[in-house]
Amino acid sequence: MSVQTLLPGIHLYRTDRALVLESRTRLAILSSAVVGGGWTRARYIVNLHVSKDYANPRPEEDLRAFAREWGISEPFVGLMTAVYLHRSRVVSQQEGRLQVVAVGTVGVSNPAAAGKTPPFRAAPGTINLILLVRGNLTPAAMVNSVITVTEAKTAVLWERGLTTPAGHQVTGTSTDAVVIAATGEGAPLPYAGPVTPVGWLMARAVRQILEESLEAAA
Repeated sequence: MSVQTLLPGIHLYRTDRALVLESRTRLAILSSAVVGGGWTRARYIVNLHVSKDYANPRPEEDLRAFAREWGISEPFVGLMTAVYLHRSRVVSQQEGRLQVVAVGTVGVSNPAAAGKTPPFRAAPGTINLILLVRGNLTPAAMVNSVITVTEAKTAVLWERGLTTPAGHQVTGTSTDAVVIAATGEGAPLPYAGPVTPVGWLMARAVRQILEESLEAAA
């Protein structure tokens, strides 16, 4: 197991089974996670590794079982990935006192083109992005952050020329997830679009994670 300090009081534990982000204090979180999705406040974010043939129709059960093993007895946010966790990436971007740390696992074996790829049973090949913001995002800015992160992710996929089996340009995978987590420090940040200071940092961090991950997998 390795341990990495992401921000003061916030650490990332990496094992073969999971990435576990632990914060000394509760973070304000908006996410599309399997467990704890939506709006919440939590100290733990888990990205659990599963096999590529994983097919449990109740994935939340496996996430909660892992959390119990880890000793987490409080609300947490839980994701799943088939990406081997030694391939996970951590990127930090900072300007002045404003800092963003992104943690990502990038798998594109399950590509999709929004509005082009019809519904199908998704396999666990996914892009999971956790954005940790040392700042005070308003609820609207957290929603704005999801847009900015998605735009940055999709831009890299398009620039790489990735296509679906049907030949459409990839916009993501069918099971991508995003977590926006803010510490609440400082004055409220009402906006997080791509040309705001915080949005700029998030987009740069996401771009770096996608570019490095795709380059390593090429």
